[in-house]
Amino acid sequence: MAAVDAASGAAGRAVVAFGAGAPGFIAEDAVIVAVSFILTFGRTTSWSGGPDHPVLVRYAPGEDVTMRVEIESDTPLWFGPGEPVRAASAIAAFGDGWLVAQDDATHAAWVRPGGVTAIRVIAAVDGHETFSSAEGTKHLKPDFEAAVTVDGGVLLLGSGSTAARMRASLVAEPGVFTTAGLTAAYHRVAAALDIRPDQLNLEGAARIGDRLRWFQRGNSATGVPSASVDVNLSALVAAEPAEVSGPRRYDLGAVGGVALAVTDAVALPDGRMLVSAAAEDTPNAVDDGPVVGAAIALLDDERVLAVAPVPGGPHKIEGLAVRTAGPDGAGLIAVVDADDPLAASSRLDLRITW
Repeated sequence: MAAVDAASGAAGRAVVAFGAGAPGFIAEDAVIVAVSFILTFGRTTSWSGGPDHPVLVRYAPGEDVTMRVEIESDTPLWFGPGEPVRAASAIAAFGDGWLVAQDDATHAAWVRPGGVTAIRVIAAVDGHETFSSAEGTKHLKPDFEAAVTVDGGVLLLGSGSTAARMRASLVAEPGVFTTAGLTAAYHRVAAALDIRPDQLNLEGAARIGDRLRWFQRGNSATGVPSASVDVNLSALVAAEPAEVSGPRRYDLGAVGGVALAVTDAVALPDGRMLVSAAAEDTPNAVDDGPVVGAAIALLDDERVLAVAPVPGGPHKIEGLAVRTAGPDGAGLIAVVDADDPLAASSRLDLRITW
């Protein structure tokens, strides 16, 4: 793995061109000039890969890829008049459409060509179907933040940021779901990432064969980096003890001093990954804060190949799904959380080119 060696005092100044010119790498203190924000890379401890130490995934000098993000369409999501899809937090293919999780509700949104339908994914919690700080019920919400397709159904995974959020729901078909507590699995993930269980905030996941790459959303205010582990997917689905391996930490840069933190991920056919990232100024893994920037990053197992800003917004992208993929780019669906229970979440159709 190529990485900046903090011990030797070498840091990097990378200048990335988005859509014009070739990216370069200059050995100095880090500044990436993007279209809509300044993205900085600072000194980061170098990690050696191994069974007990996470690999640090960051820019490799000379191996950058020029990448561009375009928004092809921006569509608000509504169940019906006055009924917004709220707090969209994850998306996965489901039937002839897409299942979009609402992190503060017991129902997901089934987005299909003919409209949006509410699909129950968990039983009411203490009689509540929706949850909010204003109602004093936020601590009860299931907080499903990651979704992957499994055998035609969708596995929804809680963030793990509280004990109530260490559970999953397997949605086999509309109206048919099974929930399970996965506290032991979440604790194993925390141990692999060398953080306390109460620091967990697992917001993204991508399926890689029989493994789930599960992403921790970092928080620069608390010193917790974005990271991931690989988990045996079949064991997780069966709610059995699951092997946790391959910890990685990610340095995607920062916007205005706030680190870009991974919010979701998708695997590409060539083995690389695209991740969404948001720079959200929040003191912890539970409370929302202002979003000062958003980006899409292209990764392989050991390197950050490109980071490109999402134009407009900033858009707090919480979920990604692949529509199309080819050698020169990909078409994605992204869902955006408005951080307002009265406002509709949005579907963005993105075109990524490199």
